Amino acid sequence: MALENMVGMLKKAAVEGNAVGAFNILDYNSLRAVIGAAEGIDVPVIIQTSPATVKFWGVNAIAGWMRELAGASAVPAALHLDHCKDMAMIRECIEGGWTSVMIDASARPFDENAALTKEVVTMAHPKGISVEGEIGKIGGVEEAIAVRTEDANLADPAEAGEFCKQTGIDCLAPAVGTAHGFYKETPRIAFDRIEEIAKRTGMPLALHGGTGLSDETFRRCIRSGCAKINVSTHIKHAFIKGFADYHDVHQEENNPLKIISAQHERIKREVEKFMVVFKNA
Repeated sequence: MALENMVGMLKKAAVEGNAVGAFNILDYNSLRAVIGAAEGIDVPVIIQTSPATVKFWGVNAIAGWMRELAGASAVPAALHLDHCKDMAMIRECIEGGWTSVMIDASARPFDENAALTKEVVTMAHPKGISVEGEIGKIGGVEEAIAVRTEDANLADPAEAGEFCKQTGIDCLAPAVGTAHGFYKETPRIAFDRIEEIAKRTGMPLALHGGTGLSDETFRRCIRSGCAKINVSTHIKHAFIKGFADYHDVHQEENNPLKIISAQHERIKREVEKFMVVFKNA
C-alpha cells in the first residue's frame, strides 16, 4: 500500500473511538518489526523518526526502507518526523518522502510558536503532507530535548484553540501531564483538559509520553480525545533487550542474523501489545 499522511487514519480512529499508534523506529529491523505488528493486528500505523535517527541514517535510506516495506504491506502507513526544531531538516524530510512532520516550537512564546508552525504548514500542505504542532511543555527527555518536571506546563485550552485556528495544523500535541522517557512516579494526567482541548479545537490530539502508561490510562486518554499515541522509549528498551537477552542465553552463538531475528521478534511482540489496546479502546 502506498504511503499516506496521517490525517485520514486519525479522523477515522477518532470517529471509531480508537487511536493510531505512532512508534519511533531506530533502523530497518525495528521498522520491519513495527510494520509486521501492524499487519498482524490489522491496524494503520504511524512510523516516527526522531531528528537524531534521521541524522544517523540519512533521509534517502529511511525513505527507501519505508517505501519498500509500506509498499508491500496491506495496512495504511504514514512516515512522520517527530519533535523537530530544525526547519532545514523539516524541509529536507518534506522533499525526501515523509508524509507527515512535527514542528516543535513549544519552548518559544505563543506568537513565535504559531508563526513557525504556520510556516511549516505552508510548506507542507501543498505537497499533501500533514503537520503536527505542540503547545505547552511536555516534560521528560526525548532525544536532545529535555524539559525538567518543574518547567513542564499544561496546555491552555483557549490558547490551543487559537493556535489551531492560526496555524491550520492537522494534529495537536498538547502538554497534558505525560512525560517522555520512563516515569519515575505515577503521572497525573489532566483528562478534563484533554476533553476541553479536543472540544475547542475539533482536532485529533497526539498523546506524547506513552511508555509506562497503564492500559486503562490509554483508554481514558483515547476516550477523552487522543487519536494518536506516541511510543518511543519502550521501543528503544525492546531494541536493546531483544539483542541482549538472546545473547545472554546463547553466548556461544556466532550468527548475528539469529540475534537480529530475536531483536525483531521482541520489538514486534511489544508493539503488538500497544496496538491491541489502542484498537480496542
